[in-house]
Order: sequence, then C-alpha cells, then structure tokens
Amino acid sequence: MNAPIIDPLQGDFPEVIEEYLENGIMKCIAFNRRGTLLAAGCFDGNCLIWDFETRGIAKEFKDEESVASITSVCWSKYGHRILVSAADKSLTLWDVVKGEKITRTTLQQTPLQARLHPGSSTPSICLVCPLSSAPMIVDLDTGNVTVLPVSPTEGGNGLAPASRNKSSDGSAPFSPTAACFNKYGDLVYVGNSKGEILIIDHKNVQVRGIVLVPGSAVIKNIVFSRNGQYLLTNSNDRTIRIYENLLPIKNALTGLDEATNDLNELEGVEKLKAVGAQCLALFREFQDSVTRVHWKAPCFSGDGEWVVGGSANKGEHKIYIWDRAGHLVKILEGPKEAIIDLAWHPVHPIVVSVSLAGVVYIWAKDYTENWSAFAPDFKELEENEEYVEREDEFDLNPEIEKVKESDANEDEDIDIVGVENDSTFSDSDMSQGEICFLPADPIPDAPEQQDKCVGSTSKLGESNQSGSPISEEAGQNGQVNHESSPFEGEDTGTTCVKRKRKPSEKVLELQAEKVKKPPQKTKPSG
Repeated sequence: MNAPIIDPLQGDFPEVIEEYLENGIMKCIAFNRRGTLLAAGCFDGNCLIWDFETRGIAKEFKDEESVASITSVCWSKYGHRILVSAADKSLTLWDVVKGEKITRTTLQQTPLQARLHPGSSTPSICLVCPLSSAPMIVDLDTGNVTVLPVSPTEGGNGLAPASRNKSSDGSAPFSPTAACFNKYGDLVYVGNSKGEILIIDHKNVQVRGIVLVPGSAVIKNIVFSRNGQYLLTNSNDRTIRIYENLLPIKNALTGLDEATNDLNELEGVEKLKAVGAQCLALFREFQDSVTRVHWKAPCFSGDGEWVVGGSANKGEHKIYIWDRAGHLVKILEGPKEAIIDLAWHPVHPIVVSVSLAGVVYIWAKDYTENWSAFAPDFKELEENEEYVEREDEFDLNPEIEKVKESDANEDEDIDIVGVENDSTFSDSDMSQGEICFLPADPIPDAPEQQDKCVGSTSKLGESNQSGSPISEEAGQNGQVNHESSPFEGEDTGTTCVKRKRKPSEKVLELQAEKVKKPPQKTKPSG
C-alpha cells in the first residue's frame, strides 16, 4: 500500500471481513516473519501453509504417525522450519521447503503451546507449555526435557511440585501455565497461577526476578511485542495488562546481571521482587467494564501500536482493538461463531481469526478514496459547479513553464541486485536466506485418467470414419460434404472430453441454406 495516499486520520487497523479461508477444520494459525505465509494446524493432524498473497495452499504437511488435533504451530526465525504440537503429546519439526519431517518427539503431557527459540535460524530448542505440568525446555535433537520452575520457593531446581502435577491422589489439578521467550531468547517469562511473572534464566534453570500482577489472578496468556519493548499478559480477572520492558533488547541477560549486582544487600524473595521492578513496569490495563468479558488470544499489532483481543464468549465473534494509550478504537463483529485463535499480520493492518467451525477469517481495512493525496490543490466537489475559464488559462508560456531539471546523476550506475533494509525488521540485514514464498508443486495426472483419454481417442477415430449426422443428411439431399463438420469428433460416452463447443448462429444458418439449395450443375467444357 502506498503510504502517501492513505489518509492518516482513518487509523491503521482492520474494519471488515475481506475474505475467508476454508480447508478442513483449522484450529490454530501463525504468520511467518514477513507475513507472506500463513501456517494453520488442522483438526485431522495436517498442517497447511497458505500463500497469503494468492490465498492458495502452497504446502501441506501430513504426518502418518499422528492424526490428532494440532494445538499450536510456530515458525523459525527465517521460515526454514516449522514446529507443530499435537494433542497426542507429540512435537514435530518440519523442513518447510522440502516438506520433510526433521524430527519427532513424544512428551509425557499434552503440549498446549510450543515456541521455537527465536535467536537461531535453525533452532533445535523449544519452549513447551503442557496441559498438566510446568513449562519446559525441550531439545528436539536429543529429546532432553528441562522443567522450569513456576514459583520462587522451588529454589531454582527446575522441578515442579509433585502434588500439583497429579490429580489422581485427591489434590487439586495443575493449572496450565503461560510462558514465552523474550525477543532474542536468552530469558523466559513465565506467568503462574498466583498472578506472578517469573523471569527465568533457562540455561541455568534459575529464577532471576519476580513481578507481581495486580489482583493475583491466574495468568492465561503472556506474549512479547515484535520489537521486544512491551509484554502483554491476559489474566483470569478479565484484564489485559501491558508492561514496558526496562531491560536492554539485546543482551538482556547481561542487563539482568547488572541489576542483580546492585541489590546485593537484599536476599530471597525480596531481592527477586526488587530485580523484577527493574525489569518490567506496568504501562496500561485493558478491560470491558460493562460486559466484563474474558479474553481469547490477545496480541500486539506488527508495529506494537495496537492491542487486539478476541471475546471468549461462546456464540459471538467479537474482536476488540485498543491503541497503546488505552482507548478502545474499534469492535469488529463477525459471524455467530466463537473465536479460538487470533493473529495480527506482521506488516499490514490485517487481523486473521479462527472460528470454532474451523474457518479462517481475514479482516482488512476498508480504504476510502482520497484524491487530494495526489495533488494538494485538488478540490473534491459534492455536486457539479459551473466553471468559467480564464482567457489565457490554457495558453502556452514557454518562459514560465520550464521543465525542471532532474538532480539525479544520469551517469551513475543503478543497483538492481541489492536489497534495501526494511525498517520494519530491525535485523533484516541478517535475513539473506529468509524464505518468503514457496514454489508451487504441480499435481501429476492420475494414470487412470490417461487410459481413459487413450480409449476416448480411439472412439473419436471411429466416429470420424462413420461420419456425422449432418454429413449423412447432406448426402441424402444430393450434396457431398468432404469437409469436417463442427460436430465431428464428439463422443458423449467419453470422460476425457469435458467441454463441448456449440456452433454459432451464422454457422447454423449457412448449414440450413446449403441443405435447402439444390446443388448447381456445372456445364462441361469443350
């Protein structure tokens, strides 16, 4: 979209349903880093890769070992790999270009969400949030599992309390815990059931800081913005909170060490809370104070300027959009189907939502024409006005209307090979091998269809030898037609011929005239 033509007062957020994607029952979605490909996990265990420019399926991954419903999909940084978690407790890593399965790991618990390490182009480490266990770091190459602590009282040993993990012994079941990497993957932020955000060094499996969330409600979702400056949490108290990241975006672990060294006089939980106060600061709170609705799959826009959240009520497809200042700017109302997943396009003002029926809806902006953007002195008229032109308005004045000379150097070589760095992506200079599009794979014809076509050609040959009904009729009237009729070659019994061509009205009139007129006798020459 050409930025100067867009009216800035319209707002850069979606407004209407532009299109919908339908193929099976889709459950979860994820964009690649550039927003050119959309991955969708299906109920039957398949993973579809949609080309978001053409809105067609570019690739389909089928795992013969798994037919369970997919719970989450995640792209690697440059789009070479995609991680799929399923309800049969499996994690599958796929090669996107080759369409081959790299590795498959089976866990002890069902993974609700799995995220690849964002700092590597070919990651083998992922963060998993299971249904009935604490978050864990899984090495997909070796299969090693490291359970992360969910409370500071665990002493950083990485072991979750056994009484909370099992419900068969009469104790309360373990509530699912949300977790995410920061931008470069050196820290993990975990939201537990006590309303605490734990900042964890996942390599040393150590809690480095604690941030208390107001209300102490269960944290259901936690996610960073693309630029790493803001952290979003969705709690059970029907409130979405935005925290500002006070640590440096790069080398956050080093900045955390410096903050810890300044607080050596404190010990225990108090020290962790003091460190957490230097890591995150509460920025905004979003809620619907009238309906008090629960939120589903909240996230940031691509540039972090907007916050979007779906209504968790059954039977309604409502999407709320706020600006970062906390003002509700738009409520999108869709079909009478609940929302199960939501994603904002990394670059454009487009929101993609998944309904309970498995249909993906694409919400886009309804742009209005603004012709004054082309010329500042252009005036739009609501009705016709009489205009009287000046006498010299269209006279040529060569002295006044001089062609402006171009400032560009015509002798300078133009670079048509190099790619300019996109300001939207802070590390775009490192993404030379990034996958943006997938080539289309042609589907070969089935051998049965080819056999049918061979049989149909033999039948066509027989029909040509026997002649068409029109040629026989012409022969009876005394006219011999040696030319092929437009009806010759048709065979209604064949499956290869899909389309029949009808003769035009002129052809039918000429044929009727030839049938009516008797053949003219030619005089013999001397």
